[in-house]
Amino acid sequence: MNNKAGHPDPTPQRESFTELLGQLAQNSAAVVHDEIELVIRRIRERVTVGRRGVVLVATGAVISLAAFMALCAALIVGLTAYMAPAMAALVTGVALALLGGVMAAIGYQQLKKAVLET
Repeated sequence: MNNKAGHPDPTPQRESFTELLGQLAQNSAAVVHDEIELVIRRIRERVTVGRRGVVLVATGAVISLAAFMALCAALIVGLTAYMAPAMAALVTGVALALLGGVMAAIGYQQLKKAVLET
């Protein structure tokens, strides 16, 4: 009776060291590739969310600017009860220019301080 003919060898075939290293390299490359894909997907998601936020901020800024201009027009119309329309527009323009200049100067100082601290 031939014992080898009917029964497979009970000891499993062992892979060589070079085959194991090859599998390790393939698996490592696959893991690195998957991690890179995951990072790229997360960055794309964040960019999409950021883009939506920027669009909303820009839209809000445009609407706020329109509202501010309407309020300026209302101020000028209101001041025409006390002075000439040209003078009312001039007073409103000068007041807004001074306010904008003060705000810009304060912002510049804060920016300058922040840049010098780093």
